[in-house]
Order: sequence, then structure tokens, then C-alpha cells
Amino acid sequence: MTDLRRIDLRREASDILAELEALRAADAPTHGGRVLSYVYDSGVAELDELAGAAARLAQPVNGLDPTTFTSVAVMEAAVVGFARSVFGGDDDVVGSVTSGGTESCLLAVKSARDAWRSARRGTPRVPRIVAPVTVHAAFHKAAHYLGLELDLVAVDPATGVPAVADIEQRLGDDVALVVVSAPSYPFASLDPVADVAAITAPRGIALHVDACIGGFALAFWPDRLPAWDFSVPGVTSLSADLHKYGYAPKGVSVLLTRGRDRQRHQYFATTAWPGYPVVNPTMTGSKPAGPLAAAWAIIEALGEPGFAELIGRAARATAALRSCVEDLEGLRVVGTPVGPLLAVATDDSVPVDRRVDPHHWADAARASGWHLQLQPGLVQADGTRLPHTTHLTVTPVTEAVLPELTQALDDAAEAVRGVPAADGALVVAGLASAVPGGAEALEAAAAAAGDGLDAESAAALLRAAGLLGDGSSGDAPGGGALPERMAPVLALVEALPGPLTERLLVELLARVVEPTRSPIE
Repeated sequence: MTDLRRIDLRREASDILAELEALRAADAPTHGGRVLSYVYDSGVAELDELAGAAARLAQPVNGLDPTTFTSVAVMEAAVVGFARSVFGGDDDVVGSVTSGGTESCLLAVKSARDAWRSARRGTPRVPRIVAPVTVHAAFHKAAHYLGLELDLVAVDPATGVPAVADIEQRLGDDVALVVVSAPSYPFASLDPVADVAAITAPRGIALHVDACIGGFALAFWPDRLPAWDFSVPGVTSLSADLHKYGYAPKGVSVLLTRGRDRQRHQYFATTAWPGYPVVNPTMTGSKPAGPLAAAWAIIEALGEPGFAELIGRAARATAALRSCVEDLEGLRVVGTPVGPLLAVATDDSVPVDRRVDPHHWADAARASGWHLQLQPGLVQADGTRLPHTTHLTVTPVTEAVLPELTQALDDAAEAVRGVPAADGALVVAGLASAVPGGAEALEAAAAAAGDGLDAESAAALLRAAGLLGDGSSGDAPGGGALPERMAPVLALVEALPGPLTERLLVELLARVVEPTRSPIE
């Protein structure tokens, strides 16, 4: 009789895990505070172990149906209840756990669109989202996917904050949603939530607060902040990520909505097929329960006092880093950042030979093992320019590595002080000289980008820019090749037409994950 409990494995589990460990060794480090973006290290190993154990227990569970897997209902209710409490919500605030900030934002937009349509049945108009130019790119994606127009309001280049009057000028009956950030990702600015609510609420316009990156930090921030959450009566919905300052593994976020009737617009339901009735509060059907279980376990372990203690560490580290940057001649902190993140730009008030370009600074820091995030500059619709910057996300573990980090930032600034910023025009000229057909071919590619630049032409441009290898053994998977210095790459991003840049980035990411060999060889 066949033993159904056994199966012959093609490879030993130990060999597979050893290969995975080798692959992971090539990644940027997720713990220890050397990566100041993307990862949110609590610095408490026990929390990671607890999250992993909880996720493993929930690994076989399908979050699709909380009536079958009742643990999902219990955990989600507890997580939403915790979020509602710390974000100032009352019993009228309900919510859902999602796969991440992007899904939370997409669902907030869907709810707003459907509520707007419900109140205006039969209108042929396309609804608008009004938001500052600093709003997260997830709202660009939401507008694209869900068929809304994204109407961006310029912000003050010095502070990163929009003027309430500028938002008010954009309001009309076709506005389905206004979005503000608490804080914004690019500059860590806290948008004027209460002031915006004061103009949207009387008009019956929904207001969403995107607190994805810092919401669970601001809720426990030691300094007094202007009201920004459900304590503001006109706030309609709020998103915040548990895989950021909730310290849970990717991906888990929460979307809260004021009013059950409004929140029900978030759902998709159908019985128009011969299978089981489909009722989904989120974009996905089947979904893992592991991240939810991990988030629930961490909340249960920490409680509000534990969250406050960890955020206290992040707040102290943020203050120390801000002081460090302010003491570095040639650099400046942008605006008045709120929460555990900040953006750094060149200080144009000092002599040219003493200025520090933030992108060269980030490259120099990376050379010594510290990963900062480069952000391109942007010309706003009103003609003002937002500076190119370097972004730092601070976590509780950062406090433990402050002496090393501040010394590395000091050394990096000294190494590049007086070095001019990468010239985008020169980088483009260099790219044109490396492309068959020269500048004319590059202009043709830019013109074709909007209509569909083909994959091979896009790949040729990437190779000419040094961003795509030739497929040799020294290249990264898919033939990708990360340059040693990112400053020229960001200069190229700023200098090329937006549609061409976006098309090239799509090609780059697509090529990086293309298979180079059969997984069963």
C-alpha cells in the first residue's frame, strides 16, 4: 500500500534552505538599522520570533472566509479595534485589515468613488481626487485603476505643505475625495488635516488621511501634534500600515472608515455565478492569514505602553539625526518634519564649494554600508521646483546605532562636499551618444513611450545607460546591474520625459525578474 504521508523530494530541505540563505545574504540587511527605508526594525528580537511563530500557526488558513476560519474574524476585529482606539475613533468607525498601504488607499478611493456615484446616479462625469503633489503614488495608481482624475495641488517647496486655500479652489461637485497625509512620505510634512476638514465637511466631500507610513508612530509620538486623526470630525477614512510602525512582517495594513453605510462601498459581492457567493472586503479573494496573525500577536504583546516605548526610541533617534544633519555644513532638513522620517536637501545658503549634494551624500554613505533613499526633484504645475532629496526612515533600532550612523553621515558629507550635483543634461547627452542613432533615436524613443515603446528598444536604452547587463554570469538575475552610484541615475530620471522614464523603469523591473534558467534543471 502506498504511504500517502511520504513523498520523494527532488532536493533535500536543508539544501534548499541553504540556497535561500545564500540568496538572502545578497539582500540589503533588514535588521540592524543600516537600511533607512523599506524596513521597520523594532530592535526587539522577541517580537520577530513571536511574529514568525504566529504567522506559522496561521499559515494554512485562508483569510477569504472568516465564517469558516473564525480565528480570522477574532484577530481582525481585535486589530481594527486597537487601530480605532489609537486613532481617536468611536463606535461609528469600522474597518478592514488589508495587504498593505497601497491596497488600503485603493479601497479608500473605491469607497469614495462608489459613494459619489451612488449620490449622483446617471452622471457621465469623471470624479476627481484632490490631493497635494506629495500624496503617495498609491493614489496615482488608484486613480489609474479606478477611473478617476487625480488633481494635484502644489506644495510650498520650503515646507512641503499645501495651502488650504489652494485645495479649496479645486473643490467642486465632481470631487469624490480629498486626500491629505499624516505625514507625507517625501518630506515628512504633516498636512493641515483639521483646516482641510473644515472646508470639505460643509460641502459633503469625503476626506481621507493617508497615515500609512507614520500613523502608528504619530499615535504614540511624545510631542504634542495638531489634530490629524478621527478626533477631527470631518475625517472620513484613514489608512495606516501595521507592517511599518506596527512592526509586523509584510504585508498588513488597516483601513478605517467613519460610518458603516459608507464602509460597505468598499466591498465587492456577487452571486452571479454557479459557485459560492463571493463577498470580499478587500481586493483579493484568497489571502494569507499569517501577516494578520503576526500583527495581532505583536499588538497583544506590546499593548499601548509597549508601542509608546518603541516610538520613544524612534523619536529620540530622529531628533538626534535631525541635529546631526543640521550640523553638517552644506545640507539642510526640508521643512519641519513630523514623526520618524525626514528629507535632506542641499543648503543653498552656503558657498558653492561648501555645499553637499544629497544624492552624492547617499552614494557615499552606501559605500560604507548605510542605505539611504534618493528622491528626485520635481517641477510642480505652478512652475515651482521641489528639491531633489535623500530620505531617511528612522526606526527604534536606529537609536542603538546612532554613533556609527552619525559618523558615517559626517564622513560621507565630507567626502562629497563641493562636488556638483549630477547634471541631468550631461547624463542624457552621454546616453544619446551610446545609443545607435544618437539624440534623434532618443527623441524617437521618448515620443514612442506614450504609445508603446517595445521591450527590446527599451532594453537597449537601459543597456546604454548601464542599467541592464548582457546576461553574463556576473549580472544580477534577469540581467539587471545596479550601478555603484545612483546619483547619475536619479539625474537621468529628472532629465528624461516622464513617460519615457516610466517605460524604462517598467522594463528594468520586468527584466530583473525574468527567468534565466529553468527552476527544475
